Amino acid sequence: MGVLVAALALVGCGGRATTHHKPGTSHQEATGSNGTLLPARDEGGHRLRELPAADAPTVRAEAVPDSEGGWNVHLTVERFRFTPESTGGGALPGRGHARLLVDGRETGRLYGPWGYVPPGARTLTVRLHADDHTVWAVAGAPVQTTLTLGAAPAPSDPGTPPAATPGPATSGAPRPTGTAAPDPGRTVTLTVTGKTVSPPPSRIELKKGDRLTLRVTADRADTVHVHGYDRELTLAPGTPATLTLTVDRTGLFEVETHESGLVLTQLVVR
Repeated sequence: MGVLVAALALVGCGGRATTHHKPGTSHQEATGSNGTLLPARDEGGHRLRELPAADAPTVRAEAVPDSEGGWNVHLTVERFRFTPESTGGGALPGRGHARLLVDGRETGRLYGPWGYVPPGARTLTVRLHADDHTVWAVAGAPVQTTLTLGAAPAPSDPGTPPAATPGPATSGAPRPTGTAAPDPGRTVTLTVTGKTVSPPPSRIELKKGDRLTLRVTADRADTVHVHGYDRELTLAPGTPATLTLTVDRTGLFEVETHESGLVLTQLVVR
């Protein structure tokens, strides 16, 4: 397998400061004119920086099992470029870095399109940040994408040739072998505990005509509603419920719960 060029993760802001601000005023407050700085924060305490959907960056991710265990991750971004040379400076639209959250916990940053996730991960969220470490957001939600990872292959024996590398993972089920089966589409697994959604709400990028399965487990009775499609899913405490639909309308659609009023995810259909 070719050599994977891993992105260098910086421990601190590093480098020279490119934005000067008054004492007691953070980079986040000083650069608020580039987008709208929201009071909301992500799990790491970073404030959200709102942009109109037409100007905001987007991110998609693929995870390919590595022959020595774990996953090689490749990002595809639009209206965005990685700017490691200005990390810690001011927030400029279309610039910044990505952060990896494995099973809901931040594990590192990416300053380029390639990265690596160790074995044992179940979910991966890739979130886009500005140079000042704020989180790019649309409609109050971080610009991010989430993958459900299947079981990665065990490290190969050095004395035997490595097995053929499977295709990209875009759902929680391993790729079938042998006779090709019909494409099951994309499966997104969500868990609701109180007011917490895991993985955190993100935007799911889809193409018109794609097949999507939502698998939701909640700790209380509720109803999931897919806006724009008028599809509902009844939830019983502790019991996984599944809703499958073909996305045949373009636009931005929220998936939320009726009783608790939680946004579970957003569907972006192009």
